[in-house]
Amino acid sequence: MLYFDTSFIAPLYIPEPNSDEVRQLTYTLSQEYIAISEWTCVEFSSMVARRVRMQQLRENAAHGLLAAFERIAHTQFVILTPSQADYRLADLFLRNFASGLRAGDALHLAIARNNGAQHVYSLDQGLIKAAAILNISASSGF
Repeated sequence: MLYFDTSFIAPLYIPEPNSDEVRQLTYTLSQEYIAISEWTCVEFSSMVARRVRMQQLRENAAHGLLAAFERIAHTQFVILTPSQADYRLADLFLRNFASGLRAGDALHLAIARNNGAQHVYSLDQGLIKAAAILNISASSGF
């Protein structure tokens, strides 16, 4: 199983500098068992809402993005629900101060590890660095 964090999912829906690379890699990996989490869904909605608040995105466009994300997420990805064990492991990861992890990233890594992800895809260099410290395979994929 491969795990995509929110930073890797976002460029599929919102134009970003790495959108083309993410689309190509996602297409290449489309035959794999790809997972995201309910936490990814929350973070994606938060990101869209922030863009609306900052007037970078109109509400009708935001609703369209959220609907597209929901439709594709539920048909193309396995959506993992965080468990108590995931929260406990995220807490342990955060106690490794050298990792520099933030809570949301620790939860992504805990969900991935506890569900047997072979690799985590992220565009967040801090998460990738922390994953290496925690012996979790992670990269941008390009």
